[in-house]
Amino acid sequence: MENGIGVKDMRAFFAIVEEGNISHAAQRLDIAQPALSRQMKRLEEKLNAKLFERGSRRIRLTEAGRVLYERVENILGMVDGTIREISEIGTGAKGSIRIGTITTSGAMILPELISEFHKVYPNVTFEIWEAEGARVIELLDNRLIEIAITRTQVDNSSYGLFVLPNEPLVMVMNKKNICGRKKDTVKLSELKGQPIIVPLRWKSIFETNCKKIGFSPEIICVSDSVVQDLMMVKKNLGIAMIPISSKELLTDGDLIYKRVIEPEMTTHTVIAWLKNQTLSTACKNFLDMFKEKFLQ
Repeated sequence: MENGIGVKDMRAFFAIVEEGNISHAAQRLDIAQPALSRQMKRLEEKLNAKLFERGSRRIRLTEAGRVLYERVENILGMVDGTIREISEIGTGAKGSIRIGTITTSGAMILPELISEFHKVYPNVTFEIWEAEGARVIELLDNRLIEIAITRTQVDNSSYGLFVLPNEPLVMVMNKKNICGRKKDTVKLSELKGQPIIVPLRWKSIFETNCKKIGFSPEIICVSDSVVQDLMMVKKNLGIAMIPISSKELLTDGDLIYKRVIEPEMTTHTVIAWLKNQTLSTACKNFLDMFKEKFLQ
């Protein structure tokens, strides 16, 4: 602006005050001393105020000069801080990563991955939303998050994807009510007559598989909260179906885990992001680390 003070004028004025004279300030700014003197003269004319006491070997500020110095110090600090922050965001060294996750996959993947990422990018922060699979995808579609971690089927025409290898589903049971003759596996037919706790996403396929071998399961609870399911098993309310990786959520001597066989049932985790959304550099770095850790 014609009558305003630019950042260039502020830096020149600030250098003069810090260096104590125009000659040293000119060397610091790498400009000629007469040019710097003229710049300060124009600045005083713009402000209609005298900034320096002339005639002294060392620069002395007038009252107006002292007020300007205090303001310029704060303004330049904000300008430099903003430039630095934007630069760090551009390189992925700073910023925030927004992730939506289901409980089972997020609990297994995120703590260790975020810990490793934080060592490399300590100034990047995280926002984590936890919900059931369909809701996580909805958050992604609405751009409230950048990354979705789910076990829901995801269309790769609209989303970029990482798909982790299949993992078996297991039945977790209280040692007071152990089902199945084998130590580490349980046949689906052996679950007949047992009170079952099953997540909604596997309810339909579980019922279908049971009916194929001649019985209807006794489902007493449909719950997508794996931690809650484990606690109900601990209270011996029933036998719960969970992904095998979720057994790490609750270490308890009262709980027994057996892989489901005949037929075997599996699940997998999907990491998704919108193809038409520009991801932050921090988010891209996070996905790169995920790929390196889990897919290579």
